[in-house]
Amino acid sequence: MKVFWLIALTMTAFAFNSILNRLALSPGDTGPAGYAAIRLLSGALLLGLLIWIRQDSRPKLNQHAVWSASMLTLYALAFSYAYITLPTGAGALILFGGVQVISFAVTLMRGQKIGPLSWLGAMLAFAGLCYLLWPDQSTVLDKTGASLMLISALGWTFYTLAGARSTDPIGATSLAFILAAPVSIMVWLILPDAISWRGAALAILSGAATSGMGYALWYKVLPSISMPTASVAQLTVPIIAALGGAVLSGEALSLRFVIATLFVLCGVGLTIYAQALKT
Repeated sequence: MKVFWLIALTMTAFAFNSILNRLALSPGDTGPAGYAAIRLLSGALLLGLLIWIRQDSRPKLNQHAVWSASMLTLYALAFSYAYITLPTGAGALILFGGVQVISFAVTLMRGQKIGPLSWLGAMLAFAGLCYLLWPDQSTVLDKTGASLMLISALGWTFYTLAGARSTDPIGATSLAFILAAPVSIMVWLILPDAISWRGAALAILSGAATSGMGYALWYKVLPSISMPTASVAQLTVPIIAALGGAVLSGEALSLRFVIATLFVLCGVGLTIYAQALKT
């Protein structure tokens, strides 16, 4: 039950990353590069402070840390640029739907078996994804935004895979943010855009709380669960994000979304149950 509640808390933090990003970018007075830079910098400052005041060993710079930071940077920048055009729920669903597909592919490439019930749960959740995103006359998703979110999914998946091997969640997360922040600032200097006081405040909240602390919590949970469970569980994030977007941004929730939500939740539940039984 402890792991369950930690996962639930982490997924809520992930959802608020989508909500805060969308809230910051939607008025048009804050750009994606500036938002990503302040988000990563604020996370680096908070986590760096925690590392500085703790009494045990400091995280070590190595190839694993550089790889983790690179994937975090790729995820954060593509994530911000994608949300220029994508609504909150659809953006989160593309992100974590992509994570599910990539994670299952990596699991199979490593020679690990995925049982039939796990496949059924994943397919059910993915069916909900396809149903929600299938284009119609009233729902047209921006192709560039969707492509950028898939790139973000690639970065996030490999960042998650790096966390599964971490023995120091706070240390690994802080080092990734500390290395990623200067790169994002350089991108902002090369591709400058505006940022309002409101956008900066939302970026700081996302970076310090829902990103920095949320990712450290995720790194703590990952060694306790399987990769299929981790990938499918993240499909609950779009549901939380869409609900939050509806409340905070006035985005509408359609019948299609409700039906897709039922598919996703049933698929997630079945996958977690199957992984617990190893089937």
